[in-house]
Amino acid sequence: MDPMYLALSLFRRRRYDKCVDICTSILDKQPLDQAAWCLKMRALTERVYVDDIESEEISETDFLDDNAVATAPRPGTSMKTAEQPKTGALGSRPRTATGRPISGVARPGTQTRPGSALDRLRTARPVTGQSARAIRLGTAAMLSQKDGPFIQVSRLNISKYAKNSSLSKPLFEYLFYHEGDVRNAMELAVQATQFCEFKDWWWKVQLAKCYIALNLIREAEQQLRSALNQQYHVETFIRLTRIYIRLDQPLSATEISKSGLDIFPKDVSIMTELARLSEALNDTPSSAAGDVELAIQCLTLCLSSDSTHASAFNNLAVLHHKMGRINLAKAYLTSAKELEPNLAEPQANMEFLQNE
Repeated sequence: MDPMYLALSLFRRRRYDKCVDICTSILDKQPLDQAAWCLKMRALTERVYVDDIESEEISETDFLDDNAVATAPRPGTSMKTAEQPKTGALGSRPRTATGRPISGVARPGTQTRPGSALDRLRTARPVTGQSARAIRLGTAAMLSQKDGPFIQVSRLNISKYAKNSSLSKPLFEYLFYHEGDVRNAMELAVQATQFCEFKDWWWKVQLAKCYIALNLIREAEQQLRSALNQQYHVETFIRLTRIYIRLDQPLSATEISKSGLDIFPKDVSIMTELARLSEALNDTPSSAAGDVELAIQCLTLCLSSDSTHASAFNNLAVLHHKMGRINLAKAYLTSAKELEPNLAEPQANMEFLQNE
């Protein structure tokens, strides 16, 4: 069998280690084989890829953040001033000091540590928006190679590869996810965007990812807005929503999510994002923007698109329990347990309901 065909087959079957080994043997014989070089890059990237949309925490207390917001926002326009429900109140769940429900789902933004920037300097939390998890994965993968790093980034001719449309995108993902080299990845994205005369929306989204990692939030917002003017995409809507949440502008985030639903009706990712946002805004009784019923409607639409979504059943149970509908919450938790017997959240929530 042709080695290149075998490597492609292994890549499609997600057997990335063997794919990398075969590509390495091909490159030993033919060092200028661009197909093997590109496939090896993609395999190394997929091996350490992390969904940065779901894994990133919102660094609200980052002392490098110079995006000033109003110190006393109007009611219903900020999530920082939302009052957490009392532990013993009907329809609420106990929360930890960080605001995470004790028996709930771990979701983005719930690990943000309270306190000032000085308090945060005494912790192990990174001081920028770059994912430490991605850096650790990339470093571990690099050290596992016998001959050191696959690509010497310092000797890379970025302007040359920026003009090659077939290699520039895999190279960017390799630099961003595998190497964790945000600055070189951003330089490649800038030159590739200029080469395509600012007509490729994909590069603008990648530029926004680099800006977010470097804590340049307003620049990332501009890139995502420009990308939406060229091409509507679910990822762009979600990233722009997360930016407005990070800037503590929940009304703008809600507007973006709703406009995304107008273009992509019943999209599970956008509806889940809107449901989380609506639930967070309802934490304060004086907020007119929060709507638990809207969150329930969004999760119900999620289930109409995917009736096996166990997390949606679990979140619906949490919302109904919050509104005092205990029996309905137990029914949804039972459905979640039947769909995903190994999922811990429905088990813990059911135990919490039975102990009330």
